Amino acid sequence: MTGCSTDSDTPAAKKQTPTSSTAPQPTPALSTAQARDVIAHYSEINNKANAGYDKALVATIETGPQLAQTLSTYKQEQGLPQADRTAYEPWAYDTNTAQLYIPKFTEGQKHWFAATVYAGISKKYARYLVFAENLGQHRWELTAAIDLDNGQAPPIALDADGNATAVPTSADALRNAVADNFATGGTGDGKKNLADTPASRRQREVHEKVGTRLEPRGKTTFKAGENTYPDSYALKTADGGSLIVFAHQHTQTDAPVEAGLAIQPDKLERAWLGDKPLSSLTYTFTCNDIAQTTASGGPASLLSYTCARTDAQGPAQHV
Repeated sequence: MTGCSTDSDTPAAKKQTPTSSTAPQPTPALSTAQARDVIAHYSEINNKANAGYDKALVATIETGPQLAQTLSTYKQEQGLPQADRTAYEPWAYDTNTAQLYIPKFTEGQKHWFAATVYAGISKKYARYLVFAENLGQHRWELTAAIDLDNGQAPPIALDADGNATAVPTSADALRNAVADNFATGGTGDGKKNLADTPASRRQREVHEKVGTRLEPRGKTTFKAGENTYPDSYALKTADGGSLIVFAHQHTQTDAPVEAGLAIQPDKLERAWLGDKPLSSLTYTFTCNDIAQTTASGGPASLLSYTCARTDAQGPAQHV
């Protein structure tokens, strides 16, 4: 049929190049009022879950490494006789003093936000939180909570609207560095990629002090664990660097070096291992870490970390 043309032949149908006015504009993950509500809701539900070791309930407000840490605490506590369990006392984060860091995202990007919050008498205990949105369940879940050594996070860069900027990043080098702190005392990647900070020194001291506590009749070996939680959350800092939260796992294996010796699980380990002597045992620790990188590159500064033993396994002693 002559005289006809397809739509694709017309100039108006040619592919348009997105401009600043037509490209999707990023919007805040949520409002400041909504973020404060998320934190208040978390405190409320967390108290209810902790009081009854309610795994299903806490799983509605936590995810990833944070949920793994909480469930391990429940397991250890429930493995103790009632008289030895820690009495639970309700608590709450102060939403009025919380410092909120809410990034903007475009449609399809994962939504999350961070906050520095305070609790305890005189609100002196500072903690850095990261909440991620669970779209399928229409809720926000805590994925990381890390106590801050110096009581505050580095200044975060905010735009004219008061919003933070999420920075795409990979935490693999940092994850390998903190694992090396435990595994070797920081002689490899730990020394190469991390500055000398109190938090790094504490990790290296674990290697030295815990690693030698069984000598001369036993030995302890640390290794990097599987990377079960690969997500990381980074914000641009006021100095042009970034503040990044990531998780890592490492293992600790204790074993006697003399024939006939065994390891007796302590009262907290019995939730996993029972009370029979073992020929060796291996713990898995799940940790949330927070580090600061600089705009100029160079070693990052590990600011703090929070770890929990999330598994323990060991073969029974053969008599």
